[in-house]
Amino acid sequence: MLKKLVIVGVGLIGGSFAMALRNTNMVERIVGVGRSWENLSSALGTYVIDAAETNAVNAVADADLVVLAVPVGQMGGIMQEIAPVLSSHTVITDVGSTKQDVIELAMRYMPEHLERFVPGHPIAGAERSGVKAATDSLFQDKNVILTPLPETSDDARNLVKELWQKCGAIVHEMPPKVHDQIFAAVSHLPHVLAYALVADIAARPNASDLFQFAAGGFRDFTRIASSSPEMWRDICLANRDAMVVELDSYLAQVNRMRDAIIKGDGIALQQIFDAARNARNAWISGGSK
Repeated sequence: MLKKLVIVGVGLIGGSFAMALRNTNMVERIVGVGRSWENLSSALGTYVIDAAETNAVNAVADADLVVLAVPVGQMGGIMQEIAPVLSSHTVITDVGSTKQDVIELAMRYMPEHLERFVPGHPIAGAERSGVKAATDSLFQDKNVILTPLPETSDDARNLVKELWQKCGAIVHEMPPKVHDQIFAAVSHLPHVLAYALVADIAARPNASDLFQFAAGGFRDFTRIASSSPEMWRDICLANRDAMVVELDSYLAQVNRMRDAIIKGDGIALQQIFDAARNARNAWISGGSK
């Protein structure tokens, strides 16, 4: 049992992690850290956490596990604050959507704690944010990626892996660079595209008419544009090299479609559409998480 779990950032992911672990009876006390007393009060009122702090330094003393569940742009500041007061037995992990930048920050601000640092990324979420959106089943049958450092101890790695498994997750490991390349393509890029489409429509003089008649296809495509702007701003900047590669690849595909439309080349268009439909159907039938 963990005597003390500290979650810095009690939002959708951090709150859901706390709720899932509480159900396993593996945690004695959960302390939440956040910037908003309103959000922390909600977490306390729904028994997601047992105690609340707005100061991470005060919260992490003698913690068995510290989970950094803040936007990646805030990771460095939090690491710098807590590093001097972390106990020698404290394991630290994160839930950031990018890994190379988080690891670089850990090496800069927590060099004495790398043995107990286990970078992670749960592949679960929703367009809603905040602890009110949290659920104890969020990670059930979802993938969680761990990208341990060469310095990471087996004990720390195994602890974090076991806790995610107790939450119902399927745990994988991969190098951080591979992680960032994969998720630039299948997670970060789709969010940018959804934001871009809504921003384009909203900026038009007839935006109200366009939104009035938008239906299921537009709603499905743009659902993730309701996600946290702060979080996705930080993700795009943190993973900028991989993002530029993916944006260039996507723009090349869009230009191929544009050329086919200009030329009236229905055969080329259908070939692209057929290949895309077949690929998606194969992915869905394969039991995508």
